Amino acid sequence: MFYDGYAYHRTTFEQTYRCYPSSFIDKPQIESGDKIIMPPSALDRLASLHIDYPMLFELRNTSTDSVSHCGVLEFIAEEGVIYMPYWMMQNLLLQEGDIVRVRNVTLPKGTYVKLQPHTTDFLDIANPKAILETALRNYSCLTVGDSIMVPYNNKKYFIDILEAKPSNGISIIETDCEVDFAPPLDYKEPERPVVPASAKGQAKAKEVTVAEAEPKFNPFTGSGRRLDGRPLSYEPQPVAANNNGQSHSVASGSESEKATQHTQGKLVFGSHVNRATKETTKVGVGKDRKQEEEAEKKDKFNAFSGKKYSLRG
Repeated sequence: MFYDGYAYHRTTFEQTYRCYPSSFIDKPQIESGDKIIMPPSALDRLASLHIDYPMLFELRNTSTDSVSHCGVLEFIAEEGVIYMPYWMMQNLLLQEGDIVRVRNVTLPKGTYVKLQPHTTDFLDIANPKAILETALRNYSCLTVGDSIMVPYNNKKYFIDILEAKPSNGISIIETDCEVDFAPPLDYKEPERPVVPASAKGQAKAKEVTVAEAEPKFNPFTGSGRRLDGRPLSYEPQPVAANNNGQSHSVASGSESEKATQHTQGKLVFGSHVNRATKETTKVGVGKDRKQEEEAEKKDKFNAFSGKKYSLRG
């Protein structure tokens, strides 16, 4: 018959005992496993029942209803008394001489278990997997909610059983069980370095200084040329860029130069020079116009302007 995922036979072994730690019987080796020491009468009763081997038992604290599972090492205890590892008594919230109920049970073979070390020291061991495999050879079963003890190098490491499959209590005798680890209880995420506000302000000031030091692009800063090759009748004023990257003309000192200033950001091609000059200045217009007309007359092609010759000779 099965109750709560465990198999109980019609004729089961069930008895109450007073529990004491292993130090009372001078058996310190049972502290590194999950096996208890029972009285000889328990062996006589178990031998008469059709039970499965290896012998596994359910331990229950009737006052707190705490449950764990264990195996048996020897049958040499006094009648009415059992001896168990001290860490197991802590899991069951038992004190020396408290009553515990013992009942035989058959547990399924475990396929998966999730463990959580109490401290990060366990992960600092050179090969924690090999140490754990060696330590679990002294265990016959695992129960969810228990904290088992793994001794290594004169130090005790406690590990919580967080999860087990296929049930909360599993047998780990002659079985292939997948083991997973959760972060230790005292594990802390590495803190990110906090940058002080003053350092941030200095970094921003440096970025602004570097940005101001970089040369900015000033459009249309070269000299103007006409497409017809003639010289310009004025000198274009230099164009500078402001902080926003926009160009503006640099003002000159004389009034005549201000009058001949052209539209910002534009190039002057061909005859547009004369049109811009007419619109912006009245000083020296006649003189400039005459000079241009004379230059145009010289440059124009005059047909039949050479000497005359007669074909008759």
